[in-house]
Amino acid sequence: MAATVARRRRTVTRGRLGALLVAVVPTAFIVVLFAWPVGALIRRAVSESDAGVVELLRRTHAADLLGFTLYQAAASTVLSILVAVPIVWLIARVRIPGSMLLMVVVTVPFVLPTVVVGVAFRALLGGPLAFLGIDSGLWPILLAHAFLNVAVVARIVGAAWRSLDPRLAEAARTLGAGRARAFAGVVVPRLMPAIGAAAALVFLFCSTSFGVIIILGNGEIRTLETEIYTQAIGYFRIPEAVALSMLQIVVVVAALLVTRVVSDPGAADGARPTETRFTPHRWQWLPVTAALVWTLAVLVGPIAVLALRSVRPSADGAWTLDGYRSLTDSVNGVTPLQTLRYSLTTAALAMVIALVVGLLAAVSMYRSRGVWSVAGNVVATIPLGISAVTLGFGYLLVLANLPAQVAASPLVIPSVQALIAIPIVVRIAVPALASIPDRLRQAAATLGAGPLRVFLTVDLPMIGRSLGAAGGFAFVMALGEFGATSFLARADTTTLPVLIGSALNRPGAENLATAMAASMLLVAVTTLAVLAVELVRPRTGALL
Repeated sequence: MAATVARRRRTVTRGRLGALLVAVVPTAFIVVLFAWPVGALIRRAVSESDAGVVELLRRTHAADLLGFTLYQAAASTVLSILVAVPIVWLIARVRIPGSMLLMVVVTVPFVLPTVVVGVAFRALLGGPLAFLGIDSGLWPILLAHAFLNVAVVARIVGAAWRSLDPRLAEAARTLGAGRARAFAGVVVPRLMPAIGAAAALVFLFCSTSFGVIIILGNGEIRTLETEIYTQAIGYFRIPEAVALSMLQIVVVVAALLVTRVVSDPGAADGARPTETRFTPHRWQWLPVTAALVWTLAVLVGPIAVLALRSVRPSADGAWTLDGYRSLTDSVNGVTPLQTLRYSLTTAALAMVIALVVGLLAAVSMYRSRGVWSVAGNVVATIPLGISAVTLGFGYLLVLANLPAQVAASPLVIPSVQALIAIPIVVRIAVPALASIPDRLRQAAATLGAGPLRVFLTVDLPMIGRSLGAAGGFAFVMALGEFGATSFLARADTTTLPVLIGSALNRPGAENLATAMAASMLLVAVTTLAVLAVELVRPRTGALL
């Protein structure tokens, strides 16, 4: 008996030590890659300014910037939801051939580099839609944000709709309610938590948007994010930039807390949805066809225009493949194709780092309860919405004080890219872990398996497909990271999004053609990666 008790105590002790180690690794990663550079920037700002935070915010007209940032984010969120309505209906209610390709079309815009989206909408609004007269001002930004974030709404709300029990609406109709009344009175209220969660995430992404506003704003649109860049890069006013960054962090944390309050958007991932989709017949094909046309026009149209402009950079110019030929021409000693090879390598390394750190964070959060679980979720997600300019400057300050061998390490850029991808891995892995029946773990433990062996033999095999999907998303997000990477890139470590941004800043039709062709190259790689995600992901739930 004594030996059994001692063995149980040792097992409990090892379990607690293991849980501590699991939490230490992601915590250390967040501290080094996030808290350290932000802290270094704050210390630099404090040492260079005697003014308080309130005075710094007054100097930068922070109240006006905050008001406009929240306004454009709210408008973008409403537009994203409205644009996504027919697409959500297609995903949740209609069973058609090629549904996997539909999900690829829906998802690709979300993971495209924002610099590519900016290029696409500049080509679209300056070309086929020039007659609308909205090629400048706020509308291009709102449309680009809607294009980027349709996938968030479609996946979260679509998964929630598919998981609803259809018998509730059928019961309402049996009691005399019409189709519209049953939908408004039964279905919509049950979708509101998912809609609220999707709206909070879209609001978060739009409030920290950088590449889209820089490219489409033409210097006329100023938000907190772009003003941080202007203060830091344009005027080198570090204290003012840091004060604005702190204000932005408050906005990000508030948005994340709202997301947690209204709903857990990952909860649908662990649920097994009831099949409620119908196969269209006869007249039912009319609304289905209309929704499909809407989807293709909204999500494929901008990419099609980008492809057109890549072979015809000028609307009144000749057709040419010079942009694609220039992919083999050297720019600062490196060709765009070599840059793509480097981008793929760093994205692959970032994917591995994000999977390891994100999975450990997910395991720790899954085992946590109450306030610790909420705090862990917020901390793990903050890097997704933090200013890329803030992080970039912080990295420069930190790396400048480190040995040259460390600063020039090939792991620096992949680690920075992984920081942005980890929140997606966590949001996929936590619900996947929650979907595993506890009786399987208990059975393995009863047969003598320790916590590590239970995780390796029970948990990992059952969440393998989810981790594959998480890895795919981490890869494409790392591939398209532009903001922080642009601060760290050198001639031999330039990623393709950074090269595209540089080409857009140089005058001449040749540079524009190169940017368009390189953008199409990124679109092709991203589409293949998203297709791989759709092939391996579990057939239940959402991925966001």
